[in-house]
Amino acid sequence: MGLNFFSLENTNLTMQKVEQIYTQCLAQGAYFIESAGEAVVIDPLRETEPYIQRAIKRGVKIKYIFETHFHADFVSGHIDLARITGATIVFGPEAKTAYDVYNAQDGEILTVGDLSFKVIHTPGHTPESTCYLLYDENGKEKALFTGDTLFIGDVGRPDLAQKATGLTKEDLAGWLFDSLRNKIMPLPDDITVYPAHGAGSACGKNMSSETYDSLGNQKKMNYALRKDMTREEFIAAVTTGLAEPPQYFADNARMNKMGYENYHKVMQRGNQPLSIREFKKCQQDPSIMLLDVRDKAEFIEGFIPGSIFIGLDGSFAPWVGALIDDLDQKIALITPSGREEEAVMRLARVGYDHAIGYLEGGFNAWKDSGEPVDQIETISVTDFLDNYPEISKNKIVDVRNPSEFETTHINKALNVPLDDFLEKNYQTLDQGEHFNLHCRSGYRSTIAASILRKNGYKNFINIHGSFDTIKENLGELEGSCPSLVTQ
Repeated sequence: MGLNFFSLENTNLTMQKVEQIYTQCLAQGAYFIESAGEAVVIDPLRETEPYIQRAIKRGVKIKYIFETHFHADFVSGHIDLARITGATIVFGPEAKTAYDVYNAQDGEILTVGDLSFKVIHTPGHTPESTCYLLYDENGKEKALFTGDTLFIGDVGRPDLAQKATGLTKEDLAGWLFDSLRNKIMPLPDDITVYPAHGAGSACGKNMSSETYDSLGNQKKMNYALRKDMTREEFIAAVTTGLAEPPQYFADNARMNKMGYENYHKVMQRGNQPLSIREFKKCQQDPSIMLLDVRDKAEFIEGFIPGSIFIGLDGSFAPWVGALIDDLDQKIALITPSGREEEAVMRLARVGYDHAIGYLEGGFNAWKDSGEPVDQIETISVTDFLDNYPEISKNKIVDVRNPSEFETTHINKALNVPLDDFLEKNYQTLDQGEHFNLHCRSGYRSTIAASILRKNGYKNFINIHGSFDTIKENLGELEGSCPSLVTQ
């Protein structure tokens, strides 16, 4: 099973190990820290096995599970992990849950082996947001696990908890300013900052691709930690330019607060092979979504009519969350061979717990049985450029996000962002009008194309390839390629 993460180990700490388990798809960092036979896991993902196997391999007992806040972009594995291991779930102050946790107080010290952790309540991203300061066995501050309070190059957005709290984003931004100035910036420069997210997460605006850094360097490089920044300047900076949060964020935060179905039951239900006969029944049932998670190049060559594409090898979980607005949606999967369990797991990471199985034998079994197959007319970026004068008679639809579009776009292109495309945006396009569809690489345009096809659209061409190629070849193809509008 592809777990879709890598780990980094920091062994500078004497007699213990800090391991960052980083998941690229969600741009999320969980942490496994061990000392003298005990361990703590910080902000675990839904699947529990990676943490349990580490504990078994290293002969340690997981004593605590630290949660930095109620995560909105993924479902944490804290409840199942605590049930299996007997570990105590720890939140900071103000975290009210529907299950048993230990609410640590601001400034409280918790021990793990020879290590100590100081609980630092840092409200702002959310009211309950809490950081954990690690001391080594000699009592020296070594690392700060900041959750979504402080990222590398950015800070957590202050608008996600508005509806749940009745506070404004300006209120929360003011709290965040105080938390950073009064509790984090006074800490030693040489401690390592370990955040919950990096570049690609929707929990901040301008995160670095680096996944950890020294606090001293962040004080120099992070705009939000500028010493001479006033409270008013800070509030304006962190509340300006925020895109709408993905629609699934509120549901995931609720699950993390109120609880959720046992992960292993979810996996057992979803990891079931479905025969072609059973899959045809799914195809005919309007309550079931057919989700094809193969590579985009395979999908455009042929797919089961009525299926929607969201490939595992792109930003799978965030796009599932952005496009499928009902977490109770029943989903039947078409997967690459050997990745069936992975697909179910990655749906569960963001709370889509109602996968009902996968097509046994995959798409090839369907095709070889003689069942109907659909295709999407697709051309390369090169073909698009070479034939632009003729192609330009059709409307160009750009499904990138507004900030990408505003930076550079094809002249007279229409921006129809993929966010919310499934439920609303596709309906802005006229079924009778011919148009060309593109994004940055072809991943998002293929998702959009599958949604259009499912909803009866036929008069479009999907452009598969890099938008950068259009920009790079302008000089060579002058007169035959589109002009660009650049801000």
